[in-house]
Amino acid sequence: MEQSLVKFYQTGTFTVGNRLLAPEQRSVQAGAARSNSLNSGHRACQGCGEALGARYAIDAAMAATNGQLIAANATGCLEVFSTPYPETSWQMPWVHSLFGNAAAVATGIAAAMKAKGRSDVRVVAQGGDGGTTDIGFGCLSGMFERNDDVLYICYDNEAYMNTGVQRSSATPPAARTATTMSVGPHPGNEFGQGKNVPLIAMAHEIPYVATATVADLRDLEYKVTKAMSIHGARYIHIFVPCPLGWGAASHDTIKLSRLAVESGVFPVFEAERGEVTGVLKIRRQIPVEDYLRPQKRFAHLFGKKPDVATLARLQARADRNIRRFGLLGE
Repeated sequence: MEQSLVKFYQTGTFTVGNRLLAPEQRSVQAGAARSNSLNSGHRACQGCGEALGARYAIDAAMAATNGQLIAANATGCLEVFSTPYPETSWQMPWVHSLFGNAAAVATGIAAAMKAKGRSDVRVVAQGGDGGTTDIGFGCLSGMFERNDDVLYICYDNEAYMNTGVQRSSATPPAARTATTMSVGPHPGNEFGQGKNVPLIAMAHEIPYVATATVADLRDLEYKVTKAMSIHGARYIHIFVPCPLGWGAASHDTIKLSRLAVESGVFPVFEAERGEVTGVLKIRRQIPVEDYLRPQKRFAHLFGKKPDVATLARLQARADRNIRRFGLLGE
């Protein structure tokens, strides 16, 4: 299903551009209708994409369920910065699971609600890419295979940021981390490794799979709302830049998300029962270099002798995404 999107030139800045839009289209940080389930007082880093993504995703899920929502949260950045004992920034029923079993815990919660006859109570599981693509992968696949009535949201910042920026199976090729080579002829993460969990979720043919970014919060809210209208296993993969782990400016979080989409590095789409049903078209593909340059984790590609061969391989990956999902607009 194609969406009618608001173009950037129509919106301008939030302070000025919002006045050009109908009230229901305006982006707001707070309002009487928001649940503010992830409230102020948390300890996320400045410019944290995960905090923004979680705030909007869970508020959308709360609105879609009339506040009848329980969250299971894997260990990771989101859990650590939002619940430093004995404090919490969550204003909702929220359960801290282990690093690798958020999907299983959420499945248990859903089963308990079903046994109690509380069909109105819905369940969301949350985790970072480490707890999703690596440690929790088996539990997640089991949740998909059983078609448990859980929405799993992965906040992907492409490494284990909470424990020191170690490589995960969502770390992109050539990116430097604490556990990938920083020296040698080809520093950074290896090509040909890792997992594309949205595609793996599609292979399970679950009712709903989607990707989203914090660059388009309306699209994110739409997909969470749609997911909560469906029963069975659902998966949403949200791209959330990490200024600290990526070596990027804290004010570039939204910019990097947008560049990832416009370059083809991160395709935004939705799928039902294994079939792609909608994609977010891009008007003009930008070079992958424009996305990589603001990040210090890719600085080794742009030295006195730029690594042209590696840049070409990264560009080819983005071009393949463009072709695979038909991302270029007319």
